[in-house]
Amino acid sequence: MGKIIQQKGKKGSLKWIQYILNDHPDILNNSINKFLPDSYTQPIEWLSPLAGDDYAEYQDQTFLDLLGIKLTKKELKDFWPSIGPQWDALGRIQNEAYFLVEARAHVSEIISSSQAKAESSISLINKSLKETKKYLNLKPGIDLTKGFYQYSNRLAHLYLLRVLNNIPAYQVFVYFLNDHTHIPTSLEEWNGALQLMHSILGTHKHKLSKYVFEVFIDIEKLK
Repeated sequence: MGKIIQQKGKKGSLKWIQYILNDHPDILNNSINKFLPDSYTQPIEWLSPLAGDDYAEYQDQTFLDLLGIKLTKKELKDFWPSIGPQWDALGRIQNEAYFLVEARAHVSEIISSSQAKAESSISLINKSLKETKKYLNLKPGIDLTKGFYQYSNRLAHLYLLRVLNNIPAYQVFVYFLNDHTHIPTSLEEWNGALQLMHSILGTHKHKLSKYVFEVFIDIEKLK
């Protein structure tokens, strides 16, 4: 429970995040290092998705266990119901920083809404998103369970780690450009879509902005 075994990706973000982290992790590391303080002297250790671990992705308590994170102030079960975010990649600089990665290869992947059915799950999600929205001072009238739900719930988990538990976590959004295996998306198209999303949510600038990285990787340059 919480460990989701994946096939080797043949297209889209699944293919490319697996390829980069298993064969060329320096590509992502170099992109992330541009944002990090100089005090981090060790390289990022990527823990998923690894070929030797069935390219598994992790969610719920298992993603925290994999990273070696213990939440001592606010537990995950008290913040989010089970079957929560399934992280595309997880990495760490031991005892210094933790990286939660969401990878996307075309614009339609950023659009989503909550699929929660149980009343208890809906209630807990709404409570935590409301708390996150208030802390980040996002637009008060926006419903974070619709439209850009995945983006919103990733910010909520960063809030859980960073603010409620004082864990040095970072949220990394990886956007692949020119993916010839699926739907090629240009930098201009990504910038337009993300500009719209940030305008709707009010996430251009907020209290956790410096811990949220947007990384663009051009597939054409990987050939």
